[in-house]
Amino acid sequence: MSSPRSNPAAPEPQAGQQNAGLSRRKLFGAAGVTAAVVGAASAGALAGRASAASTSTAGLQSPVEFRGEHQAGIVTAQQDRMNFVVFDVTTDRREDVIGLLKQWTEMAERMARGEETVAGGAVDHNPYAPPPDTGEALGLPASQLTLTIGFGPSFFRKDGKDRFGIADKLPKQLAKLPKFANETMDPNKSYGDICVQACANDPQVAFHAVRNLARVGFGTVAVRYAQLGFGRTSSTTQEQATPRNLFGFKDGTANLKAEETDKINQFVWVADGDGPDWLTGGSYLVTRRIRMRIENWDRTTLLEQERVIGRQKGSGAPNGLTDEFEELNLDLRDDKEAPLIDVDAHVRLVSPENLGGIEIMRRGYNFTDGTDGFGHLDAGLFFIAFVRDPITQFIPMQAEMSRKDAMNEYITHTGTAIFACPPGLREGDESAYWGSTLFA
Repeated sequence: MSSPRSNPAAPEPQAGQQNAGLSRRKLFGAAGVTAAVVGAASAGALAGRASAASTSTAGLQSPVEFRGEHQAGIVTAQQDRMNFVVFDVTTDRREDVIGLLKQWTEMAERMARGEETVAGGAVDHNPYAPPPDTGEALGLPASQLTLTIGFGPSFFRKDGKDRFGIADKLPKQLAKLPKFANETMDPNKSYGDICVQACANDPQVAFHAVRNLARVGFGTVAVRYAQLGFGRTSSTTQEQATPRNLFGFKDGTANLKAEETDKINQFVWVADGDGPDWLTGGSYLVTRRIRMRIENWDRTTLLEQERVIGRQKGSGAPNGLTDEFEELNLDLRDDKEAPLIDVDAHVRLVSPENLGGIEIMRRGYNFTDGTDGFGHLDAGLFFIAFVRDPITQFIPMQAEMSRKDAMNEYITHTGTAIFACPPGLREGDESAYWGSTLFA
């Protein structure tokens, strides 16, 4: 949960051109969806949403280009809301999986443009059959919706079985993460075959997207778990201001930025020769569901909070300095020769200076999932990171934090996963679909 080196200016998110097509407004009606996704939505994250349609910033409503060298939703200007859904494949038929991925790709591209899930809408639709779109996003703009897909280790081989003839394409980096200290993992909120990260500036737009993917996937995939997120905990472009996490601190100040192309190439995109050819241009996605003991934190003094984080709560400046974006000075000491940034402070441990130059691209979100049944809020950070190599980037960083981080007194990790995200779909290549490089 380190913090952004951004310019506290109004965000100017990247956006594509609005493609021609039938608007969501021309589709009427709604249909049911997988109970697990509906259950996740009813946790309360949809309540109190601020629709992107109500904002005066037109850029927040516009579409993001779906096609490109890399998938959208990785270095895209980070949106305000997230719906992360993980599926398990329920069939051993390779052709059914490929067929679903093709259907999902077509639907995702349409929804990213702000259109209904299928061409034609309800104009000539049979009123005695379910509508081809569930309808809750009718009239809403695209809200910068991005959909990013990834494949987990079990997608390639499960219970020793090569279900889809792709086990030989499993990257060595795509393996379950080692056991770390300070974690109590819930297997029902960890790993899975396929993930879809839906991000948007309107939670209903993001939910509509994953709901419809789950709906058409029935019989081929089933929802394993879903996580709603509100309030980004990082910035991925230099124009975005630094957000705050549920501990009240600015979060992600030193995050990689999309404009830092050399660093993005070094730390985010899988390069030719890194592993199987199908993943070149893609990235690895790592998640950690981090429960915050916010009741304990709220009874902790400001001085102690700032010692734990290593930054000042108000300005976000490193301890001993005055500006949020000043470089960390790990050598600063007080008049008793004690380090101003504690030896176990979070920002020290995750800094490139401490990790031999390691950096990652973070896209996490705050979450709250009701209570734990014992009078405490079940709330925290759904950590998301994109890395070129989890073995040399994420694992050393997490190992360092799990052993030493002063913040461990106030957090515990309850879920985790790792996925390989394929490259983007190039403009004009109509035969390409999510995972086509893998199944070629």
